Amino acid sequence: MNRYWAMLVVFFAVLIWSAVNPYDYGVWVLEVLPGVAALILFGLTYRKFRFTDLAYVIILAHCLILFVGGHYTYARVPLFDWIKEVFETGRNSYDKIGHIFQGFTPVLVAREFLIRKKILGKGVWNSVAVVSFALAFSAVYEIIEWWVAVLSVEAGQEFLGTQGYIWDTQADMFYALVGALLMILISGLHNKEIDKMDSPLAK
Repeated sequence: MNRYWAMLVVFFAVLIWSAVNPYDYGVWVLEVLPGVAALILFGLTYRKFRFTDLAYVIILAHCLILFVGGHYTYARVPLFDWIKEVFETGRNSYDKIGHIFQGFTPVLVAREFLIRKKILGKGVWNSVAVVSFALAFSAVYEIIEWWVAVLSVEAGQEFLGTQGYIWDTQADMFYALVGALLMILISGLHNKEIDKMDSPLAK
């Protein structure tokens, strides 16, 4: 099976699973919508601009995180409930995994696009630009969460997943920054993937 078809099978299998008796269908829609939007966006642009396999794998992983969070809500993922109880962390921290990817994924996509379109090279200014983009992306997402909370208190509480933590918004953006910096740390691996895509054999 073609690797891209295999990724689509995984994507839809987990999406369908997440849609079966989720905790709250309204929250489920809000949580999985970015993943479905990503499928449409990258599907429509695939022929014009094909990203590296690394990028597609990370995007898929991010979508799966969204689907699991949509099914249970981010405050109720069973594995992280167990971690909360065993390590007495005081809250279910599954949402922080999502926010790490919220920094990691945009940096990967933006970095690759800028390099391969020859807008910015592989140096420091590329890193500054893509980390800034990731933080802006995270801030916009926090604003959207705020709007949802204003429009619907009940859905907003589940969507926000603050769990009573007053600094949740700031912590979310910090974890997005951590994810962005982690991506920069593995930029060497990403560069190799980009070089493979740009080699004559990959055409």
